[in-house]
Amino acid sequence: MQRAAIRDGSPLARVRDLCLAFPATEQRESHGEPCWFAGGKKLFVMAAQAHHDDRTAVWLAAPEGVQAPLVSGEPARYFRPPYVGHRGWVGAYLDIDDIDWPHVEALVEDAWRCVAPKRLLAAFDAC
Repeated sequence: MQRAAIRDGSPLARVRDLCLAFPATEQRESHGEPCWFAGGKKLFVMAAQAHHDDRTAVWLAAPEGVQAPLVSGEPARYFRPPYVGHRGWVGAYLDIDDIDWPHVEALVEDAWRCVAPKRLLAAFDAC
């Protein structure tokens, strides 16, 4: 199955821009989807355009204890993604009308911080 490209102005393009704002972040395809890697090595956000109920979403690494309250508190916005949900990752739908962008921005930063090498964290926090 071929995935849709990221279109400028789309919610996925906004997530791409958020991810690439972090130092030493790379975008490349993995599992047939655009993904973002901290330090070029560790996956922290994955696009999910057809991996979950044929909806457009992102899967994000998350600190321990974040997933359950989000999913139970706002199931129209967040979900437990397959494959990585058992590790605490959070899914965020991007095909809804009222995306909570400040919260998505915070989730992207948390995801990056979960996997970024200590040297990148130190450099980022020093800025």
